[in-house]
Amino acid sequence: MTREQIQAFSQAQAEPIWLQDLRLKAFDKIQELDLPKIERVKFHRWNLGDGRLELGEASGNVPAFTDLNSNPKLVQVGTQTVLEQLSPELVDQGVLFTDLATALEEIPQLVEESFMSALAYDEDKLAAYHTAYFNSAAVLYVPDNVEITQPLEGIFYQDSESSVPFNKHILVIAGRNSKFSYLERIETLGEGQEKVTANITVEVIAKAGAQVKFSAIDRLGQNVTTYLTRRGRIGQDATIDWALGVMNEGNVVAAFDTDLVGRGSHADMKVVALSSGKQVQGIDSRITNHGSNSVGNIFQHGVILEKATLTFNGIGHIIRGAKGADAQQESRVLMLSDQARSDANPILLIDENEVTAGHAASIGQVDPEDLYYLMSRGLDRPTAERLVVRGFLGAVIVEIPVKEVRDDMIQVIEDKLSKR
Repeated sequence: MTREQIQAFSQAQAEPIWLQDLRLKAFDKIQELDLPKIERVKFHRWNLGDGRLELGEASGNVPAFTDLNSNPKLVQVGTQTVLEQLSPELVDQGVLFTDLATALEEIPQLVEESFMSALAYDEDKLAAYHTAYFNSAAVLYVPDNVEITQPLEGIFYQDSESSVPFNKHILVIAGRNSKFSYLERIETLGEGQEKVTANITVEVIAKAGAQVKFSAIDRLGQNVTTYLTRRGRIGQDATIDWALGVMNEGNVVAAFDTDLVGRGSHADMKVVALSSGKQVQGIDSRITNHGSNSVGNIFQHGVILEKATLTFNGIGHIIRGAKGADAQQESRVLMLSDQARSDANPILLIDENEVTAGHAASIGQVDPEDLYYLMSRGLDRPTAERLVVRGFLGAVIVEIPVKEVRDDMIQVIEDKLSKR
């Protein structure tokens, strides 16, 4: 596309001048920027963007709303919003969960301040590409001092029958001293065979004292080649607990980054991944301690089947000035095939004294003693292996706040294991 076409798209969506200018600045930067560096993952020849910026038509692939629970939620299929569900009580408290166009009408200054604030548009080629070419977006805003007991759900479907790129932006803004759980589901809908690319950015802005529990299940199909980044910017005494299940079928590069910018900020990042077939999944999990007495913990567990490849990079970085910071990480991979490939790379970057840091990493097969114990109780080997795998991935499963989604995640694991 040309610069003029990017501008015309923005104008057609009635985007404000600042967003139009941001798209154009990003477009001008794409060619001069490098791809993000994901250690030991060769993705430079992947098609991660075909230079199209367009909207999808209303899809015939629509989820059955009778199957959805009553939690507050937003559902989008492709570039279209098909359901918004908030109680009157939450609306009265100022909670907003909607598409970008509506958010720009309701909270324009806050969106302008927050959009692409956790991820610089010119950080790398794919960040610039996303900023210029994103074609749909959602915004969740929880105001200062608001506590929500029910989990909020964002469900974002990629339509398997559509060739429109799945370039989505999701912005979560947690006001000062707010407290809530957010569950995100990004998945392919239907049995279509269209080959598409996805470039997805999720930003979480947690202001001072906010407490955010962020759970996600990613289940994009085998015909979707994906770059997915989730970024957190965490203020003073704020916390974020990530629980991320990477269960896609196609090739995926993912970057999960948290910047602990406030004094006493805290992040726990739990990531589990399951790779099967011939797919390649490369996952960077990074926590950067900027604030003094900030704490960052990374926990990654992965399972590999058949001829798949899974790479975990765990990166803890303590910036100069972050005295009293703590950075811990653990990456472990369970291989259920002799033909699978895996890396687990712990990386610690320490630029300050008076800090605490540590790491652990391992790659191995199922423990024979665990299998022997279960089989001695009457279980056959396949059932015993499934139980070991479920326990290995359980750290994230138990964090999913909605029982139906937990059960769904367990079923995904069972289905993948049963195909071996």
